[in-house]
Amino acid sequence: MVRKTKEDTEKTHKDLIDAARQVFHQCGVSRSTLEKIAKAAGVTRGAVYWHFKDKAALFFAMREDVFIPMVERTDSFLFSAAYENPLDAIEASLKEFFRVLEDCSVVREVFEIMISRCEYVDEFASVQEEVGRPAHEFLRKIESVYQRAAEKGMLREGLDPTQAARDTWAFTSGILHLLLGCQMGRGLDQQIPEMISTHMALRRR
Repeated sequence: MVRKTKEDTEKTHKDLIDAARQVFHQCGVSRSTLEKIAKAAGVTRGAVYWHFKDKAALFFAMREDVFIPMVERTDSFLFSAAYENPLDAIEASLKEFFRVLEDCSVVREVFEIMISRCEYVDEFASVQEEVGRPAHEFLRKIESVYQRAAEKGMLREGLDPTQAARDTWAFTSGILHLLLGCQMGRGLDQQIPEMISTHMALRRR
């Protein structure tokens, strides 16, 4: 009986995260309420508060549900010992990120919420720094890999690793916003691998 209760609790927790993603995506974060999320999950509002302190906590749980496995996946390329040239690792990691984004509708929905359906007002006014944390972690990681490329003599001469990392950060962010938050991004999916290869080619010695 205890095991069943634990399984039910875990299922409700997951159902709430899935419901939150659907409601946030459909209504936008600021217009989403815990009542709407509870209804979508088939539970009471009290059940939502039992699992999550507030809407912000539920939002971050939804994000981490997707971000943690995504980061593990892209990091497996970025820090792989299989690539003698660190720039190959950056290129492979970026291509894998956008491949997962294209293949997995859940991942795409979460990024669409982050980019175009999340307004930093009301209870979200104080969490903007935390929302941006994964992007800053990405910058820190690729900077360390660019630094390794420079040390191995594989980075283009005269190119500073920090500036190269910031450029790649802005490049990736730009594609992401065009792809998910702008009508101009329609049809961009098929061009992304070639765009990434061109971007990285300009950084090679």
